[in-house]
Amino acid sequence: MSDADLSPAALRQRVLWIRVLTIVGFIAAWEFAGRSGFFFDGVIPSTWTVASAFVTELMTAGFYKDLWLTLFASVVGFFFGSIIAVFMGILLGLQPFLRSVIEPFINAIGGTPKIIFLPIMFLIFGLGIESKIAKAGLSAFFPVVLSTASSFVQIPKIYLLTGRSFNLSPWQMISKLYLPAMADPVLTSLRFAMSMAIIGVLAAEISYSNGGLGYRLMRYSDQYQMGFVYADAILIFLVTALVNYLFTIGEDIGAMWKRSRAMLAGRQPKVATVSGA
Repeated sequence: MSDADLSPAALRQRVLWIRVLTIVGFIAAWEFAGRSGFFFDGVIPSTWTVASAFVTELMTAGFYKDLWLTLFASVVGFFFGSIIAVFMGILLGLQPFLRSVIEPFINAIGGTPKIIFLPIMFLIFGLGIESKIAKAGLSAFFPVVLSTASSFVQIPKIYLLTGRSFNLSPWQMISKLYLPAMADPVLTSLRFAMSMAIIGVLAAEISYSNGGLGYRLMRYSDQYQMGFVYADAILIFLVTALVNYLFTIGEDIGAMWKRSRAMLAGRQPKVATVSGA
């Protein structure tokens, strides 16, 4: 029986079973790899060792302190980096000549691994949380500015002409026309930028730090406590997945808001015009 012949409930049940079997198969393969002797002793600990370390981390106050440091640097850097990127993208969209000059540099730097800028950031901002925030902002900036600039070009010209005919102020043009028209691609780029910000902070913490999840991961690695290394890696994955899920909910809410506005606009009564005799 093909998937097309299944009811929605049966299809969901099949997907659930496939996911469960995938997890069970992964655990079995992990246990086999750990017991096979193909790797150095302790490199792949048992699932029980990883699970015990996972629970221990959740019961340790230091973990939540490091989690806070990583999330704080990621969120603050993401906020400033994305805000600057949105307005920079709109500016590039409004100024085609400026875009033709600057966009090649943005594309070149955007495709460069941002970790090469870490030594410069450490020299400018020091070794504290400021350099991690700067790294998060830099990582978040490029996906958003590129998406905003490309989305602006695709805004129908009639929108811009309508705004100018109503003599809207620059801020009204941004809030009433530009941002709603670019909402979908910009929201998607913001979700990606948040993940990049977290990666940027983790890279900075792994390179040099005295706190944060990246620092915690490297400390356990240096001590060869591999159970805790994998446990922290799983926790980092879960935190990132949760943040990504929250952004997905935000995208869905934005889509529902746009549909409701479109429905309300369609229900507006049309004013009849009477021609004089």
